[in-house]
Amino acid sequence: METLQAIARKIDGAQDLGSVVRTMKTMAAANIEQYEAALTSLHDYHQTVALGLAAYFRHEGLRTLPPSPPASAQKTVGVLALGSDQGLVGQFNDLLADYLTDHLSTLPGEKIVWVVGERLYGHLEGGTYHPARLYTAPYSVAAVTQLVGQVLQQLEESQRQEGITDFYLFHHQPVAQGGYLPTGQLLLPLDKNWYQQLLHTPWPTPCVPHVQGPSTPTLQALIREYLFVSLFKACTESLASENTSRLMAMQRAEKNIEEILQELTQRYHRFRQSTIDAELFDVVSGFELLGKD
Repeated sequence: METLQAIARKIDGAQDLGSVVRTMKTMAAANIEQYEAALTSLHDYHQTVALGLAAYFRHEGLRTLPPSPPASAQKTVGVLALGSDQGLVGQFNDLLADYLTDHLSTLPGEKIVWVVGERLYGHLEGGTYHPARLYTAPYSVAAVTQLVGQVLQQLEESQRQEGITDFYLFHHQPVAQGGYLPTGQLLLPLDKNWYQQLLHTPWPTPCVPHVQGPSTPTLQALIREYLFVSLFKACTESLASENTSRLMAMQRAEKNIEEILQELTQRYHRFRQSTIDAELFDVVSGFELLGKD
Protein backbone atom coordinates (compact mmCIF):
# COMPACT_ATOMS: atom_id res chain seq x y z
CA MET A 1 0.00 0.00 0.00
CA GLU A 2 1.26 3.48 -0.88
CA THR A 3 2.37 5.61 2.05
CA LEU A 4 2.75 9.33 2.63
CA GLN A 5 6.51 8.94 2.61
CA ALA A 6 6.39 7.20 -0.81
CA ILE A 7 4.25 9.97 -2.29
CA ALA A 8 6.54 12.63 -0.79
CA ARG A 9 9.55 10.94 -2.40
CA LYS A 10 7.79 10.97 -5.78
CA ILE A 11 7.05 14.67 -5.38
CA ASP A 12 10.69 15.39 -4.54
CA GLY A 13 11.84 13.38 -7.56
CA ALA A 14 9.44 15.21 -9.89
CA GLN A 15 10.61 18.57 -8.54
CA ASP A 16 14.26 17.61 -9.08
CA LEU A 17 13.47 16.46 -12.62
CA GLY A 18 11.60 19.69 -13.26
CA SER A 19 14.66 21.67 -12.17
CA VAL A 20 16.82 19.74 -14.67
CA VAL A 21 14.28 20.29 -17.45
CA ARG A 22 14.15 24.04 -16.77
CA THR A 23 17.96 24.20 -16.87
CA MET A 24 18.09 22.36 -20.20
CA LYS A 25 15.34 24.59 -21.59
CA THR A 26 17.31 27.69 -20.62
CA MET A 27 20.49 26.32 -22.19
CA ALA A 28 18.66 25.46 -25.42
CA ALA A 29 17.19 28.96 -25.63
CA ALA A 30 20.63 30.52 -25.06
CA ASN A 31 22.17 28.29 -27.75
CA ILE A 32 19.48 29.26 -30.24
CA GLU A 33 20.32 32.94 -29.74
CA GLN A 34 24.02 32.16 -30.24
CA TYR A 35 23.43 30.33 -33.53
CA GLU A 36 20.94 32.90 -34.82
CA ALA A 37 23.52 35.63 -34.20
CA ALA A 38 26.10 33.58 -36.11
CA LEU A 39 23.70 33.18 -39.05
CA THR A 40 23.09 36.93 -39.13
CA SER A 41 26.81 37.72 -39.26
CA LEU A 42 27.37 34.92 -41.79
CA HIS A 43 25.01 36.56 -44.28
CA ASP A 44 27.51 39.35 -45.05
CA TYR A 45 30.34 36.85 -45.54
CA HIS A 46 28.19 34.76 -47.88
CA GLN A 47 27.29 37.88 -49.87
CA THR A 48 30.98 38.82 -50.19
CA VAL A 49 31.90 35.38 -51.55
CA ALA A 50 28.97 35.47 -53.98
CA LEU A 51 30.06 38.89 -55.26
CA GLY A 52 33.60 37.56 -55.70
CA LEU A 53 32.32 34.69 -57.84
CA ALA A 54 30.17 37.09 -59.87
CA ALA A 55 33.17 39.35 -60.46
CA TYR A 56 35.28 36.39 -61.60
CA PHE A 57 32.66 35.06 -64.04
CA ARG A 58 32.09 38.50 -65.52
CA HIS A 59 35.83 39.07 -65.86
CA GLU A 60 36.21 35.76 -67.68
CA GLY A 61 33.17 36.43 -69.85
CA LEU A 62 31.38 33.28 -68.70
CA ARG A 63 27.65 33.73 -69.28
CA THR A 64 26.68 30.09 -68.80
CA LEU A 65 28.08 27.20 -66.84
CA PRO A 66 29.88 24.44 -68.74
CA PRO A 67 27.42 21.64 -69.62
CA SER A 68 27.20 18.93 -66.97
CA PRO A 69 28.06 15.37 -67.97
CA PRO A 70 24.98 13.26 -68.78
CA ALA A 71 23.47 11.33 -65.86
CA SER A 72 24.99 7.90 -65.60
CA ALA A 73 24.56 4.97 -63.27
CA GLN A 74 28.34 5.00 -62.89
CA LYS A 75 28.52 8.50 -61.40
CA THR A 76 29.50 8.84 -57.76
CA VAL A 77 27.43 11.09 -55.53
CA GLY A 78 28.74 12.41 -52.23
CA VAL A 79 26.22 13.17 -49.48
CA LEU A 80 26.65 14.93 -46.14
CA ALA A 81 23.81 14.68 -43.60
CA LEU A 82 23.82 16.80 -40.43
CA GLY A 83 22.25 15.12 -37.38
CA SER A 84 22.90 15.17 -33.64
CA ASP A 85 25.02 13.31 -31.11
CA GLN A 86 22.71 13.87 -28.14
CA GLY A 87 19.16 12.74 -27.48
CA LEU A 88 16.16 14.60 -26.09
CA VAL A 89 15.56 16.19 -29.50
CA GLY A 90 12.21 14.63 -30.40
CA GLN A 91 11.89 13.51 -34.02
CA PHE A 92 14.91 15.54 -35.15
CA ASN A 93 16.99 12.61 -36.47
CA ASP A 94 14.04 10.43 -37.53
CA LEU A 95 12.64 13.11 -39.84
CA LEU A 96 16.02 13.79 -41.45
CA ALA A 97 16.74 10.08 -41.95
CA ASP A 98 13.39 9.57 -43.72
CA TYR A 99 13.87 12.72 -45.83
CA LEU A 100 17.40 11.66 -46.81
CA THR A 101 16.36 8.12 -47.74
CA ASP A 102 13.47 9.32 -49.90
CA HIS A 103 15.63 11.80 -51.84
CA LEU A 104 18.63 9.53 -52.33
CA SER A 105 16.38 6.91 -53.92
CA THR A 106 15.70 9.36 -56.78
CA LEU A 107 19.38 10.08 -57.53
CA PRO A 108 21.32 7.97 -60.04
CA GLY A 109 24.70 6.43 -59.38
CA GLU A 110 26.58 5.22 -56.33
CA LYS A 111 26.06 7.17 -53.10
CA ILE A 112 28.77 7.82 -50.53
CA VAL A 113 27.08 9.06 -47.36
CA TRP A 114 28.87 10.97 -44.59
CA VAL A 115 26.99 11.63 -41.38
CA VAL A 116 27.44 14.19 -38.61
CA GLY A 117 26.07 12.89 -35.31
CA GLU A 118 25.91 9.42 -33.77
CA ARG A 119 22.11 9.51 -33.44
CA LEU A 120 21.56 9.97 -37.18
CA TYR A 121 24.30 7.42 -37.89
CA GLY A 122 22.35 4.89 -35.81
CA HIS A 123 19.21 5.50 -37.86
CA LEU A 124 21.03 4.89 -41.17
CA GLU A 125 23.40 2.13 -40.03
CA GLY A 126 22.59 -1.21 -41.61
CA GLY A 127 20.10 0.33 -44.04
CA THR A 128 20.19 0.96 -47.77
CA TYR A 129 22.50 3.95 -47.40
CA HIS A 130 24.96 2.80 -44.75
CA PRO A 131 27.19 5.78 -43.81
CA ALA A 132 30.81 5.55 -44.91
CA ARG A 133 32.08 8.15 -42.42
CA LEU A 134 30.96 9.57 -39.08
CA TYR A 135 31.79 13.06 -37.79
CA THR A 136 31.27 14.30 -34.25
CA ALA A 137 28.55 16.95 -34.05
CA PRO A 138 29.82 20.39 -32.98
CA TYR A 139 28.45 22.07 -29.85
CA SER A 140 29.61 25.63 -30.46
CA VAL A 141 30.22 28.05 -33.32
CA ALA A 142 33.98 27.63 -32.89
CA ALA A 143 33.69 23.84 -33.31
CA VAL A 144 31.75 24.30 -36.57
CA THR A 145 34.85 25.75 -38.24
CA GLN A 146 36.88 22.65 -37.41
CA LEU A 147 34.14 20.33 -38.70
CA VAL A 148 33.78 22.22 -41.98
CA GLY A 149 37.55 22.08 -42.50
CA GLN A 150 37.53 18.29 -42.02
CA VAL A 151 34.65 17.83 -44.46
CA LEU A 152 36.27 20.00 -47.15
CA GLN A 153 39.56 18.13 -46.82
CA GLN A 154 37.77 14.79 -47.12
CA LEU A 155 35.77 16.05 -50.11
CA GLU A 156 38.93 17.00 -52.00
CA GLU A 157 40.46 13.58 -51.30
CA SER A 158 37.28 11.78 -52.35
CA GLN A 159 37.08 13.77 -55.58
CA ARG A 160 40.57 12.56 -56.49
CA GLN A 161 40.36 8.99 -55.21
CA GLU A 162 36.68 8.03 -55.56
CA GLY A 163 35.67 10.33 -58.40
CA ILE A 164 32.83 12.18 -56.67
CA THR A 165 31.09 14.36 -59.28
CA ASP A 166 28.07 15.64 -57.33
CA PHE A 167 27.91 16.69 -53.68
CA TYR A 168 24.63 17.07 -51.79
CA LEU A 169 23.95 18.49 -48.34
CA PHE A 170 20.99 17.51 -46.13
CA HIS A 171 20.10 19.17 -42.85
CA HIS A 172 17.32 20.78 -40.82
CA GLN A 173 16.53 24.44 -41.35
CA PRO A 174 14.65 26.72 -38.92
CA VAL A 175 11.34 28.12 -40.18
CA ALA A 176 9.84 31.52 -39.49
CA GLN A 177 6.76 30.16 -37.71
CA GLY A 178 8.93 28.28 -35.22
CA GLY A 179 10.22 24.73 -35.45
CA TYR A 180 12.27 23.35 -38.33
CA LEU A 181 12.03 21.40 -41.58
CA PRO A 182 14.46 19.06 -43.39
CA THR A 183 16.01 20.43 -46.56
CA GLY A 184 18.58 19.41 -49.15
CA GLN A 185 20.75 21.26 -51.65
CA LEU A 186 23.22 20.52 -54.41
CA LEU A 187 26.57 22.17 -53.68
CA LEU A 188 28.58 20.71 -56.57
CA PRO A 189 28.34 21.25 -59.45
CA LEU A 190 27.06 24.82 -59.14
CA ASP A 191 23.33 25.24 -59.57
CA LYS A 192 22.48 26.86 -62.92
CA ASN A 193 19.61 28.99 -61.56
CA TRP A 194 21.81 30.29 -58.74
CA TYR A 195 24.55 31.01 -61.28
CA GLN A 196 22.24 33.08 -63.46
CA GLN A 197 21.01 35.04 -60.46
CA LEU A 198 24.62 35.63 -59.50
CA LEU A 199 25.46 37.10 -62.90
CA HIS A 200 22.57 39.55 -62.63
CA THR A 201 23.51 40.70 -59.14
CA PRO A 202 24.42 44.42 -59.35
CA TRP A 203 27.85 45.43 -58.08
CA PRO A 204 27.44 47.52 -54.91
CA THR A 205 30.01 50.22 -55.84
CA PRO A 206 30.83 52.28 -58.98
CA CYS A 207 34.31 50.71 -59.14
CA VAL A 208 34.61 47.89 -61.66
CA PRO A 209 36.18 44.79 -60.04
CA HIS A 210 39.25 43.15 -61.56
CA VAL A 211 40.70 39.69 -61.02
CA GLN A 212 44.38 39.61 -60.19
CA GLY A 213 46.56 36.56 -60.48
CA PRO A 214 46.06 33.28 -62.38
CA SER A 215 42.46 32.39 -63.18
CA THR A 216 42.42 28.76 -62.06
CA PRO A 217 43.79 29.25 -58.50
CA THR A 218 41.46 32.24 -58.06
CA LEU A 219 38.41 30.22 -59.07
CA GLN A 220 39.47 27.31 -56.86
CA ALA A 221 39.86 29.65 -53.88
CA LEU A 222 36.45 31.23 -54.49
CA ILE A 223 34.76 27.84 -54.87
CA ARG A 224 36.40 26.63 -51.67
CA GLU A 225 35.15 29.72 -49.82
CA TYR A 226 31.68 29.19 -51.30
CA LEU A 227 31.68 25.59 -50.05
CA PHE A 228 33.02 26.70 -46.66
CA VAL A 229 30.36 29.34 -46.10
CA SER A 230 27.58 27.03 -47.38
CA LEU A 231 28.64 24.21 -45.05
CA PHE A 232 29.11 26.59 -42.14
CA LYS A 233 25.64 28.05 -42.70
CA ALA A 234 24.08 24.58 -42.92
CA CYS A 235 25.81 23.40 -39.73
CA THR A 236 24.69 26.49 -37.85
CA GLU A 237 21.11 26.08 -39.07
CA SER A 238 21.21 22.42 -38.05
CA LEU A 239 22.43 23.31 -34.55
CA ALA A 240 19.76 25.99 -34.20
CA SER A 241 17.13 23.45 -35.31
CA GLU A 242 18.47 20.84 -32.90
CA ASN A 243 18.20 23.24 -29.97
CA THR A 244 14.75 24.31 -31.13
CA SER A 245 13.70 20.66 -31.10
CA ARG A 246 15.23 20.20 -27.65
CA LEU A 247 13.49 23.35 -26.39
CA MET A 248 10.15 22.07 -27.67
CA ALA A 249 10.78 18.66 -26.06
CA MET A 250 11.68 20.31 -22.74
CA GLN A 251 8.55 22.46 -22.89
CA ARG A 252 6.43 19.33 -23.32
CA ALA A 253 8.33 17.60 -20.52
CA GLU A 254 7.88 20.61 -18.23
CA LYS A 255 4.14 20.62 -18.88
CA ASN A 256 3.92 16.88 -18.15
CA ILE A 257 5.94 17.28 -14.94
CA GLU A 258 3.66 20.09 -13.78
CA GLU A 259 0.61 17.89 -14.37
CA ILE A 260 2.22 14.98 -12.51
CA LEU A 261 3.22 17.25 -9.63
CA GLN A 262 -0.31 18.60 -9.39
CA GLU A 263 -1.77 15.09 -9.34
CA LEU A 264 0.80 13.87 -6.75
CA THR A 265 0.21 16.90 -4.54
CA GLN A 266 -3.54 16.37 -4.60
CA ARG A 267 -3.05 12.68 -3.85
CA TYR A 268 -0.69 13.55 -0.98
CA HIS A 269 -3.19 15.97 0.58
CA ARG A 270 -6.07 13.51 0.19
CA PHE A 271 -3.99 10.71 1.72
CA ARG A 272 -2.81 12.96 4.55
CA GLN A 273 -6.34 14.16 5.25
CA SER A 274 -7.69 10.62 5.26
CA THR A 275 -4.90 9.60 7.65
CA ILE A 276 -5.74 12.50 9.99
CA ASP A 277 -9.43 11.64 9.79
CA ALA A 278 -8.68 8.01 10.64
CA GLU A 279 -6.53 9.01 13.61
CA LEU A 280 -9.21 11.42 14.88
CA PHE A 281 -11.83 8.72 14.47
CA ASP A 282 -9.69 6.34 16.52
CA VAL A 283 -9.22 8.97 19.25
CA VAL A 284 -12.94 9.78 19.36
CA SER A 285 -13.85 6.11 19.37
CA GLY A 286 -11.40 5.42 22.18
CA PHE A 287 -12.70 8.41 24.15
CA GLU A 288 -16.28 7.21 23.80
CA LEU A 289 -15.34 3.72 24.94
CA LEU A 290 -13.50 5.14 27.96
CA GLY A 291 -16.53 7.31 28.78
CA LYS A 292 -18.81 4.29 28.71
CA ASP A 293 -16.43 2.38 31.00
